[in-house]
Amino acid sequence: MTVPHPASHVFERLESEVRSYCRGWPTVFDRALGSRLYGEDGRPFLDFFSGAGALNYGHNNPVLKRALVDYVEGDGVTHALDMSTAAKRAFLEMFQEVVLQPRELPYKVMFPGPAGTNAVEAALKLARKVKGREAVVFFTNAFHGMSLGSLAVTGNAFKRAGAGIPLVHATPMPYDEGPDGEDPAFRWFDRLLAGEGSGLDMPAAVIVETVQGEGGINVARSEWLRALAGLCRRRDMLLIVDDIQMGCGRTGGFFSFEEAGIVPDIVTLSKSVSGYGLPMALTLLRPELDVWQPGEHNGTFRGFNPAFVTAAAALEEYWRDGRLQKQTLARGEQMEQGLAALAASRPAAVSEVRGRGLAWGMEFADPSRAAAVCARAFELGLLLETSGPRDEVVKLFPALTIEEQELEEGLVLFGRAVRGTERPARPAGPR
Repeated sequence: MTVPHPASHVFERLESEVRSYCRGWPTVFDRALGSRLYGEDGRPFLDFFSGAGALNYGHNNPVLKRALVDYVEGDGVTHALDMSTAAKRAFLEMFQEVVLQPRELPYKVMFPGPAGTNAVEAALKLARKVKGREAVVFFTNAFHGMSLGSLAVTGNAFKRAGAGIPLVHATPMPYDEGPDGEDPAFRWFDRLLAGEGSGLDMPAAVIVETVQGEGGINVARSEWLRALAGLCRRRDMLLIVDDIQMGCGRTGGFFSFEEAGIVPDIVTLSKSVSGYGLPMALTLLRPELDVWQPGEHNGTFRGFNPAFVTAAAALEEYWRDGRLQKQTLARGEQMEQGLAALAASRPAAVSEVRGRGLAWGMEFADPSRAAAVCARAFELGLLLETSGPRDEVVKLFPALTIEEQELEEGLVLFGRAVRGTERPARPAGPR
């Protein structure tokens, strides 16, 4: 039985009230391996959270750990800003050889800083610089980061309110809602761009997630993404795909946009790009967009060499061939079938199951139910989080390297959590 932190605990006394995940998981973790974390008391937890997508290859992946330990023990450079290092060279060569060239992607690689929001800020700044315009279009329920520029293109009202100032120069549009045929909201967007009297300033760029993670695992159709890419070309707007959470294999292919057959102008990556949970982010851009002046966008920790080492090791181990992608898709089918069966058994409680690859969500008709399911899952030894504008979706994000039996174990525990949060039926009254 996990005991909540006493009020005198250092976390309660010293850490800011802004802390979040620890409130839902009241234990102290001290060890992790593969798809499991362990509390100080030795209790194991099956991880269906994966560092919010930063641990696609699991905790302390042995291949990546060996590369990291060897590098540190060899006195490899740790901090280098944007200086040239052997570790950076090895990563760039590996990234070009294993990721870019096989997909015929033309991108140059920018290291904007260590977090996803740094990659988004660089993308927005560059788009505005290239096009000479201020406005950027984003989509309802989007999440792109917590710094001011990223918040301006984020849909969540709670997160936006934390800025404390007006968030400007960004225009929301409806995200693909997946109807058959052409999306009427998309046609309206096109009309606004065409009309001189629409009142819409011509945008520099459009930023989109192919699957909205924090927004509730909303999956855009390939047809909609292709139409969006075409619209950007016709209207002279740059297309930015935020692949921070859904990239690095989460949906199957290394990039989540591969299935749609599009080539964005700018791509943002972070989270699992280092492979080991180390801070690292990339902004990928077409060569003709590389109009930066030296030092025009920088950051002290944009050259964290240990992350380059584990990132290169992850590419070598998992992306030389198609094994991981095939496994992810197979595990995704296993998860889809399990969730669909659970949803079918409780049609009144479950509104929808949706996802791609190993990114899945179950939406509940009663929004408060999702948090209750996550709390019960924790009691059973399974780590889950909620997502969606009302936290009405339980988000399931296991590691891509999870074993088949571990995935099945997690689905069984999830089913128990769902059933364990059902309210007992009221007895019938007297007739």
